[in-house]
Amino acid sequence: MKLILPSMLLLCAITACNYPKKTEMETYKWPDAKAPVAEIIPKKRILHGDTVIDNYYWMIDYFKKGPDSTKVVDYLKAENTYLNTMMKGTQKFQADLFAEMKARIKEKDETVPVFKNGYFYYTRTDDGKQYFKYCRKKGSLSAQEEILLDVDDLAKGHAYYSATGFSISPDNKLLAFGVDKVSRRQYTINIKNLETGEVYKDAVTNTNGRAVWANDNKTLFYTANNPITLLSEKIKKHTLGADAKSDVIVYDEKDNTNYIGVGKSKNGKFILIESEGTLSSEMRMLDAKHPESNFKVFSPRSKDVLYDVYPVDGKFLIRTNWNAKNFRLMECPLDKTEKENWKEVIPNRSDVLLEGVEEFKEYVVLSERKNGLTDLHVLKKDGSDYYIKFDEPAYDAGLGSNAEYDSKTFRYAYTSLTTPNSVYDYDLNTRKQQLMKQQEVLGGYDPKEYVTERVFANAKDGTKIPIALVYKKGFEKNGNSPLLLYGYGSYGVNSDVYFSTPRLSLLNRGFVFAIANIRGGQELGRQWYEDGKLMKKKNTFTDFIACGEYLINQKYTSKGHLYANGGSAGGLLMGAVVNLAPDLWNGVIADVPFVDMVNTMLDETIPLTTNEFDEWGNPKKKEAYDYMKSYSPYENVEAKAYPNMLVTTGLHDSQVQYFEPAKWVAKLRATKTDKNVLLLKTNMEFGHGGASGRFDYLKEEALGYAFFFALEGIRK
Repeated sequence: MKLILPSMLLLCAITACNYPKKTEMETYKWPDAKAPVAEIIPKKRILHGDTVIDNYYWMIDYFKKGPDSTKVVDYLKAENTYLNTMMKGTQKFQADLFAEMKARIKEKDETVPVFKNGYFYYTRTDDGKQYFKYCRKKGSLSAQEEILLDVDDLAKGHAYYSATGFSISPDNKLLAFGVDKVSRRQYTINIKNLETGEVYKDAVTNTNGRAVWANDNKTLFYTANNPITLLSEKIKKHTLGADAKSDVIVYDEKDNTNYIGVGKSKNGKFILIESEGTLSSEMRMLDAKHPESNFKVFSPRSKDVLYDVYPVDGKFLIRTNWNAKNFRLMECPLDKTEKENWKEVIPNRSDVLLEGVEEFKEYVVLSERKNGLTDLHVLKKDGSDYYIKFDEPAYDAGLGSNAEYDSKTFRYAYTSLTTPNSVYDYDLNTRKQQLMKQQEVLGGYDPKEYVTERVFANAKDGTKIPIALVYKKGFEKNGNSPLLLYGYGSYGVNSDVYFSTPRLSLLNRGFVFAIANIRGGQELGRQWYEDGKLMKKKNTFTDFIACGEYLINQKYTSKGHLYANGGSAGGLLMGAVVNLAPDLWNGVIADVPFVDMVNTMLDETIPLTTNEFDEWGNPKKKEAYDYMKSYSPYENVEAKAYPNMLVTTGLHDSQVQYFEPAKWVAKLRATKTDKNVLLLKTNMEFGHGGASGRFDYLKEEALGYAFFFALEGIRK
């Protein structure tokens, strides 16, 4: 139910960069193929005096019973066959799109090195390889390279392979890392001796993949997940060489609506356990030199109070919403951490959201959001402060990799709809900055050939909703251009602008791309989030519809050319808006959509369900049930015309299980009155995030783009 964002030869350098001509367009003729018909097996749900018949509940069987549930798998395969038949005429176009998008990627590349504890760490990629190598150099970038982990080699023979959570012991001799070979985000933590190359037998299963070293170089703390619900339930302690089955539980979370995790303070002095839900949080801490000790509660959890802790010399900094809607910065002594000892450093501001904190020995950098855009606020030890400002109409600037506590150099990331992903090093003393790396677009890319705007739509209740747009020069606001509108709007997750090389294949063929900052995100402050959750969730959907109507009214596009995309909770958005305003969109792609929310939120055996009650509500309570049922896409499918739709899912998805989109498509097929295209693509090998290889995902992008162009007119 969590987040998935969109990332949607140099043919571009030759003709496609010119605005498409009518003669270059080709009308696509959809094959007259018969769609699969899902079996109807009625199941009755009775709750709060309400009776609902679910004809497709049986599709949960693969999740509940495993691979023996061949009927479910056969249905999903039949849908894939139907999709392949319907899209067969676009295969060459898809291949061209894939080649075009892949050709823009610099295959042999490396990240900007991050200095930590005497070493420069980086990852690098090689020509033709899907994954990467995790490397380091001692003391200087001219030193000999050590390949710590060759993920290209480890991934051989696996359809999916994810390596994450790289954690180096304080003595620089050991590497802990997590591996997931199934795509359900259940990782096994492995430990490698960097001096001998040996991977120890200390394999710790059912974790989130990240481990934290104590300062004794032999004790690891990690988050253990429930193997069924996937909930992060316990923090455990592992001693090098011991059997993982005997690992000690150091914290057991009793509130199944909270997520938990463990980390280490930037100054290396504390191990920190965080338990956080939507409405409250609690931190525990331990001296990293004494892993045998017990964790101490920093400040007991209390209703509607969230806080984060940042240990610095002689005190703790705290970012909290305690009596501060948009969060404030506070501090307290090392030995007096309860709330009554907190002292305000930066107050709550009604027009500024305090989003993040980056602590250094002599500086603190705050990530703040005002009017939907990020500012970086530098606080000096002497009490003075200043801002790092940016001047594009829409951009995203974020805290980068700043591993060294004693550093005077602050690293941040910057991007926009027209500016490739960039990494800057900023001298906090002299205020001079250096561009360390900017994403290279092979085949040529000139940002001056593209235009970006930020406009505001009026929501149903008069609220102004920001929309960021990008298009190629030559675009005319006459209503004739295709436009793809993206939205998410949940969990307080911000839909910030970003640069995408695959997206150039849309822009260069005449598409406008837009991102709607609808309520449910946190772009305009904490209230923006609270006005798009629980009993106000419908604001998210009506905001998105208002954005689509505004773009039509302003002649950026028209109903026959407006398209929409969202994934996961953004897929819920897609399902809701096609129910509420089906005639507004010519085509919609709903990726891994959370569309059967009532049934899912009633079943606490489904992964992550209980963590979501504060976001959506608990349908076991009548008021929440009635409200959720009134907008849940699956519950509200009606006998009416729907737009052309492509729905995607993954058989091993751990966050939105495959059966939600599958049931939704089956019900739509049986109920809708139109003859528009409805396709379901199930990736039988992957999960929520799709393919793990850095090129494979482009095939999914090419399929989605080909779907839009088949509807709009294929543009070579």
